[in-house]
Amino acid sequence: MVKKLVKWCKKLLSHEAPAIKQQAFFALLVALSMVAAVLLSFPSYAQNTPNRPQRSELRGAWLTNIDSDVLFERNRLQGALQSLKSLNFNTVYPTVWNWGWTLYPSKVAQRVIGRSLDPAPGLQRRDILKEIVTVGHQKGLTVIPWFEFGFMAPADSQLAKNRPQWLTSRRDGNKIWKEGTHNRVWLNPFHPEVQQFTQDLIVEIVRNYDVDGIQFDDHFGLPAELGYDAYTVALYKKEHRGQAPSTNAQDPEWVRWRANKITDYMKRVFKAIKATKRNCLVSVAPNPQRFSYESFLADWEKWERMGLIEELVLQIYRDDMNVFIQELESPEVKAAQSHIPVSVGIMSGLKGKFVPMQQIQTQVQKVRERNFAGVSFFFYETLWNVTGETPQQRQSGLLKIFPTPVAYPNLLAGWKP
Repeated sequence: MVKKLVKWCKKLLSHEAPAIKQQAFFALLVALSMVAAVLLSFPSYAQNTPNRPQRSELRGAWLTNIDSDVLFERNRLQGALQSLKSLNFNTVYPTVWNWGWTLYPSKVAQRVIGRSLDPAPGLQRRDILKEIVTVGHQKGLTVIPWFEFGFMAPADSQLAKNRPQWLTSRRDGNKIWKEGTHNRVWLNPFHPEVQQFTQDLIVEIVRNYDVDGIQFDDHFGLPAELGYDAYTVALYKKEHRGQAPSTNAQDPEWVRWRANKITDYMKRVFKAIKATKRNCLVSVAPNPQRFSYESFLADWEKWERMGLIEELVLQIYRDDMNVFIQELESPEVKAAQSHIPVSVGIMSGLKGKFVPMQQIQTQVQKVRERNFAGVSFFFYETLWNVTGETPQQRQSGLLKIFPTPVAYPNLLAGWKP
């Protein structure tokens, strides 16, 4: 634009008296340079405004059966999908593995657990995954089932009772892992039978449903204090000339050995998914790298470098805006952004925790300023049902964030950083 103005000025000055040509030309150049400086001071705002035109952006929501009844009635589920579509969301992550049960009719679960479906009354004689895929696709939503519990199960679950040899433990033999008030146990991710069962569940979903991907989080790892069961200790000794693992659960070598084993399994699962359906995306929604690795032995930074992640949705559930921004700007996150669509999981609230719409809007803005691929909200119920603001206020606020529809940023369909 500035070049065109200069050319126009030269043409204008050609009609002036020769004595003033040079003086007038330089005066105009000074003026133009000042205008250009002002214009060029605005590009960051132009790029970062939350309503800027976008070719693609992840706009997701997690659907779960914890503190939420969205899955337990067909009309309610269809209404939720319609509401999300109307508010210009484009992706849903419905849980399919939770509380030691599958939430879809599963022959694999029937064989191992003795029941093919979560016994909740609202799920009987239904296939909610089929419902979500069918209705979701009709509405143009991307559907990526979420393997929510990973290797975790309730301590009193039928799975834990049926397969006690599959469970891992602390050094003192204690298997219980507290999650709030709940007693959990963890399936041993190093045990070949556990690995096969988990892979069979995943492949069953990918083979039998027209899903766009499948998602894991850091429950696909293991709490760092676990891994002292007899099977794992024997495996470690076999690979270390009879030496037992460190008694310190945070010993760097012991952490690395277990994390590498989980990475090896992630590679195996990735290959199994792709062998079943090549265009099925592998999505991971972990905590920030340090916590994910040190606390859950889930080294997603390494998974990403190995090409095992095709969508990363980083859980940054932080109220402190400085901490939130600090996590957005970590080196491993920036590195991943140059390879794959990296989006940010934002807390929209919990049953006992209200998150105001103003905070949600601010966090979305900070994400967009840093050119992330999009956002996903945890979780559906707190978007406008379980919250301290009216549904109208919440939905109006979401429409300000997502004023017009955009496409899902699909790595397998030509997404570029």
